[in-house]
Amino acid sequence: MASALPRVLAFIRRAAMAAALFVPAVLAAGPVQAQDGAVQGAAMQEVVAQDVAVQDGPVQDGGGGADSPAAGTPGPANRLFVQALQLIRQADNTYDAAEESRLLKEADKLFNEIVTKFPDSPLAVQLVTNQFVGDFDFYEFRSRIRALVCNDALSSLCFLHRVGEMLPPVETPINAARWDWLSLAVAYQQLGDSGRAKEIMAPFVSVVRRGGAADSSGQDLFVARALSLMGQTPLALDITRQINDCSTRIYNLADIAKAAAWRGDGALTSALADEAKSYASSHNCAWELGLVAQTLLRAGKEAQARTLFLNTVETQFSKFKETRGDCCPPELAVAAADIGDAKLALGLLSTVQDENPWTIPAVLGRLAKRGETAMAVAYAEQVADIDTRGEAYAELVEAAMKRGEPATANDLMNRLNKLVEDAAGRRPGLLAQKAKAEKTFYNDDRWRRSFQSAINAAEKASNFVRRDIGAPLLAALVRIESGLPMLD
Repeated sequence: MASALPRVLAFIRRAAMAAALFVPAVLAAGPVQAQDGAVQGAAMQEVVAQDVAVQDGPVQDGGGGADSPAAGTPGPANRLFVQALQLIRQADNTYDAAEESRLLKEADKLFNEIVTKFPDSPLAVQLVTNQFVGDFDFYEFRSRIRALVCNDALSSLCFLHRVGEMLPPVETPINAARWDWLSLAVAYQQLGDSGRAKEIMAPFVSVVRRGGAADSSGQDLFVARALSLMGQTPLALDITRQINDCSTRIYNLADIAKAAAWRGDGALTSALADEAKSYASSHNCAWELGLVAQTLLRAGKEAQARTLFLNTVETQFSKFKETRGDCCPPELAVAAADIGDAKLALGLLSTVQDENPWTIPAVLGRLAKRGETAMAVAYAEQVADIDTRGEAYAELVEAAMKRGEPATANDLMNRLNKLVEDAAGRRPGLLAQKAKAEKTFYNDDRWRRSFQSAINAAEKASNFVRRDIGAPLLAALVRIESGLPMLD
């Protein structure tokens, strides 16, 4: 009983000090603060009570934000915390979006100051681990800070935030590839927020480094591909060269080469094309040769690409005649379009499109860029799936504009708009393709309204739709902003 009395008296002194600190601050801050004084005081008393509990154990020295038993005053971490709560309360009571944003950002600075200046304080630990402090939810506050980008509702960063909010959360520990979240990281990188990109990407990279994914389980494939798009070529290659599975190894090399070509690094593109060809040959890779042919073409090695492609097609058709199984890998259809053999490309496409619908816009867009527009449009008209047909139209609009054929592009825009109208705003993927086509066709910001409509439609859709629409929306946004596609 005697040992408890000093602690009780210390608590009373702390509560009195908290009240003494709060009353002048609240009165000086004006009417809004005065209304919130009771709530703020309760928060301060709760924090002080936490410190009393902490002092039942060993007392830490230094400036860690813990109370000083001798002085009987609140620690600096606690004072910063209460100041932050005051700012949040002010933000809650203003109608001015700019003022709300300013106040919340000031509060965020104070929370960061607690963590950086007083890392040994109980408050810092709670903030870093996203714990509740009383009834204050720091995780929810951080989400609110990120949502400030939507003060400009039509900004690309707002679009990214809203798409990210729709994505199913990453399970921990991470044990599976999540192309939707990796796409989000790539999108943030492309739009200039490298900090957010690293925050999303780091846990996936860590799993691969610890050996949490082996060979072709998918984790290594997607992580290296995302890294290549983010400019992290050495790390992407380090991951890739530890993989002994043909499909994953060749896919990664092809995609890293593609990203290098987009950056104008011809030497690296050529070296990776040769590496992919050598690996495929030494490991008897089969269907992956279509990817190797595409990579050789991208590196300017057209003669090698044609020879490899024709030999691969002959081998595949021979096996097809013998086994009557699946004819050909979808990558061959894309390679045929790259080489310019329209008849063969469409023939191969017809055999693979049901299982691999992504090949339809990929093949038709490539053919249109080589001047086979009429053939590509006729094929697109027969595509049953509305979203896939819309994506094909968007690719054809871009091809027509690049070839200087605005009349053809206008006709294709009309076809795409008709699909959107018939869907009555209920197909987010289709609306995203419309936005992509509008960027190419008009070359201004009117695409933003369409993309906003796409996100609105996704948010109103079923859980099933929201689960799967994230990556396509992000791919469309990256294509619009950078002019370059996400990887196939």
